[in-house]
Amino acid sequence: MKDEDVERPPAMKIREGIQDAMTYSLPDKKFSEKSVDLVEIDIELDNLGWNFHNYRILNLTDIHLGQWINPQYLDDLIGYVNTLNIDLITLTGDYFSYIIDGYEDALKNFFKKLKARDGKFGVLGNHDHWMNAKMIRDIFKESDVIDLSNDVRTIIKDEDCLNIAGVDSCTVCADNLDEVLRKLKDNAPTILLAHEPDFAKESSKTNRIDLQISGHSHGGQFIIPKFETTPFRGPNSTRYPVGLYKVGNMIQYTSKGLGTNSFRIRINCKPEITIITLKTKNRQKIMIE
Repeated sequence: MKDEDVERPPAMKIREGIQDAMTYSLPDKKFSEKSVDLVEIDIELDNLGWNFHNYRILNLTDIHLGQWINPQYLDDLIGYVNTLNIDLITLTGDYFSYIIDGYEDALKNFFKKLKARDGKFGVLGNHDHWMNAKMIRDIFKESDVIDLSNDVRTIIKDEDCLNIAGVDSCTVCADNLDEVLRKLKDNAPTILLAHEPDFAKESSKTNRIDLQISGHSHGGQFIIPKFETTPFRGPNSTRYPVGLYKVGNMIQYTSKGLGTNSFRIRINCKPEITIITLKTKNRQKIMIE
């Protein structure tokens, strides 16, 4: 589907009105290390070469820049993220919420300043298509973020390879998994960026994806204590709304994201920055002379 074919749902105007009302009644949202969950998880992948053992991937998702997450929040966030010793940064969609005007430069500056040894890779979310997908892609290009919408890049370290792939938003029917599979380098582990977590139902069936990283759900913005799940599940996040799952032979991880949607409320569900550390299952060969 072409970017210009996507129409904003009528409910978007209602949600924007709710945000406006809450924005004027609440103080500006500020970033601090204590205000976010830095979630660190280790994930073992089959056929991962030793050159990618302890490889650190940082995921940011659902920024929803506009009314509650402001440019100052992003500036403070950059200073924190760039201290975390990251190999690769992934961005999994919904960068704007309901307004773009006046915030384009802030997002571009944020993406430009993010630092990772092997680069920055992103896909679009449903809000990005509803707002202005072409503008987001232009911001990616100007900020050295590689757009992985239905695309693949292979990172090579000596004899070892790692596929970093992405699909465009399935909410607006922009995904093309067949195109991704066609581009994958064989015999290399594959990480798929997909904004909507329930896309795992499709990607897992291919048996060619090892890990899918998603956002979209915001963790429901309310997590039931002790159960670590949420009763609030929207379209395309009903099956895998928050955290780690095993879907067939594939691992699915759903981040709680940074921003919120409609209501600026999070209960037992802090905003999240995720660091995934890859681990190899291969045994290391020790040369004995």
